[in-house]
Amino acid sequence: MKQPEKKTVVSLRDIFVRFDGEVILNHISLDIKEKEFVTILGPSGCGKTTTLRIIGGFVSPENGDVIFDGKCINELPPNKRNVNTVFQKYSLFPHLNVFDNVAFGLKLKKLPKDEIKKKVTKMLATVDLKGYEKRPVSKLSGGQQQRVAIARALVCDPEIILLDEPLGALDLKLRKSMQLELKEIQRQTEKTFIYVTHDQEEALTMSDRVVVMNNGSIEQIGTPEDIYNEPVNAFVADFIGEANILNGTMIDDCRIRILGKELECVDKGFGKNTQVDVVIRPEDIEITTPERGQLTGVVESTVFKGVHYEMSIMCGKCEILVHSTESAAIGSTVGMRVIPFNIQIMNKLLPFYDNVIETTVTYSNEAENSFAFELEDETVTVPGRCYPEGTKLKITLPPDALSLAGDGVGDLKDVYIESVVYKGEHNEIILESDERKWLMLSDTDEQVATYVPLSFDFGKASFETLDAGEV
Repeated sequence: MKQPEKKTVVSLRDIFVRFDGEVILNHISLDIKEKEFVTILGPSGCGKTTTLRIIGGFVSPENGDVIFDGKCINELPPNKRNVNTVFQKYSLFPHLNVFDNVAFGLKLKKLPKDEIKKKVTKMLATVDLKGYEKRPVSKLSGGQQQRVAIARALVCDPEIILLDEPLGALDLKLRKSMQLELKEIQRQTEKTFIYVTHDQEEALTMSDRVVVMNNGSIEQIGTPEDIYNEPVNAFVADFIGEANILNGTMIDDCRIRILGKELECVDKGFGKNTQVDVVIRPEDIEITTPERGQLTGVVESTVFKGVHYEMSIMCGKCEILVHSTESAAIGSTVGMRVIPFNIQIMNKLLPFYDNVIETTVTYSNEAENSFAFELEDETVTVPGRCYPEGTKLKITLPPDALSLAGDGVGDLKDVYIESVVYKGEHNEIILESDERKWLMLSDTDEQVATYVPLSFDFGKASFETLDAGEV
């Protein structure tokens, strides 16, 4: 029998937020259903905590609406919303015992003492703290303090519980245990939980749905299985679990070329000879003999991980990560096979043509064989060639013509690193300047959500003169 459609309890509609001129949330929209455990997942600085604070009423959007039970609540203060928040540091009252911490909100509502006692006792039993009523919170473990904070949030019977990285302060073993406990508490109380984390395992373990965010935007929404098995782009594939992300060419429907080899896949509709990203999970690669392999490579390293061996295999200049129950000797040549269903094809994050500059020459120096043009309020000088002033140009920069300026100057200052995805041979980096995005290749790791100077190697660029009306 088909399950009835759950009602939407809170909706974000075209939410836009910026602080000090920096965009934090870039016109995001999201519907959250009743009794759902929804996790907002993403790297530091992606906007996930701001999204939570928008729902809680602690931040007001510059544009867009927060809809609760069909009504816009943009102007409603936090204490008037049917929402409670559990913070990472719990914010318990150190001078109160467990009972009084949990009862605090009920006392503010001036409920009768008998009703308060009944509600608090029931809630402490729900979070497995029965008998701890008189215990000082300072004498509790981290996990117990967290359960007190959850009980305090739940006891006032809100429709939505917001949880802002509440497991972040716990050690690994306790964090794993509390993941299961949190999910069980949510199931018992039948409340809507909206959980914020940067931990992929937490998201996959607890959630009914996962919202993956990056750079103030929502990249993908789906079940944990959908997010892991069917990532929409290289960022999601790279952020959720381990993945081999490779540059590929979609030859035709159900036919892909990677690393010089043609393989079958199940994807269609990308067009012929289209440049795409290809994702293959390490556990989906079967190790076999070189003769039987679709790809072959040399084993560079192997590490025993308990349930599998993790092997790094060099296929030409490309590193492939493989998880296998059988090991292969370092230095040996092996074959690798992947069934078509386990090869995921995605559109590239950024098309190549975004590295195109259309501009007008503002300064020409024939003696030094150079010229200059203006780019986003910066004067950029191009050595090695000269065009007369007023010449209109189209300059195309391949990704390997971009680099981060080692001298700290660069052609463009304060360019934002939006994402870094390892492609087996190099990191593919997307940068954002004031007016556009750029695609860069790098052999070094770079820190996401930082500002860097960007330099151009015009020796690798192509130049095309344009008619006066084309720029």
